[in-house]
Amino acid sequence: MTVPVRRTLIILLLVVAMVFGFTVSRQLSERESATAALLPAPELSQYNTYVYDQGRELAAFTLFNEQGDEVTRDALKGRWTFAFIGYTYCPDICPATMAMLRQTSRRIPVDLPQPDFLLISADPDRDTPEHLKEYLAFFGDSFHGLTGDKTTLRALASSLNGVFIERPGPNGEVLVDHSAHITLIDPNGEMIAILQPPHDPDGMVAAYRAIYEWAKQNHPRASRG
Repeated sequence: MTVPVRRTLIILLLVVAMVFGFTVSRQLSERESATAALLPAPELSQYNTYVYDQGRELAAFTLFNEQGDEVTRDALKGRWTFAFIGYTYCPDICPATMAMLRQTSRRIPVDLPQPDFLLISADPDRDTPEHLKEYLAFFGDSFHGLTGDKTTLRALASSLNGVFIERPGPNGEVLVDHSAHITLIDPNGEMIAILQPPHDPDGMVAAYRAIYEWAKQNHPRASRG
């Protein structure tokens, strides 16, 4: 190889290295800028609400909805969902919570995505799809349910920071102790917030608006629902 050819190759290699270095540096800079531009999760303690900086993945599941259709966690994608662990034979907490959620559903303004409301059964032996359908019909078309294998339901509840435990009642009936918080699932199908009791419709709507507006700025496509 002659000296001129060698010199040309060296120059070409240096140019390639410079271009590659510039490209990598620009990509890193753009990534850092994008990360820096992300807003921190809103502080919503006034609404008894904790918001995660990033969505939390739910446990994988195959369960049945109130129509008797088999569904997976992919069914939760593409919309906002308020999820609640409970059961249709619940004597106190569940009816009060479901009534509160029905009021919430009626107060969400039209400029926000209209969410679904999901009852995750803690009593699948009695909460058949048919019974869930009859129970949920009282609350509105946006109310849905999940039932099925108890182990799967426990795993799903756990991924929503919830639990449920069966115990005998005073007259031999089955009672189920369960978490009373409500979780907000984003259009990615991930848990984005936990809303602790006491709940009230106006606080729920205000928290939802704040979370949606924050998500819209950070992840415009994922927030639409």
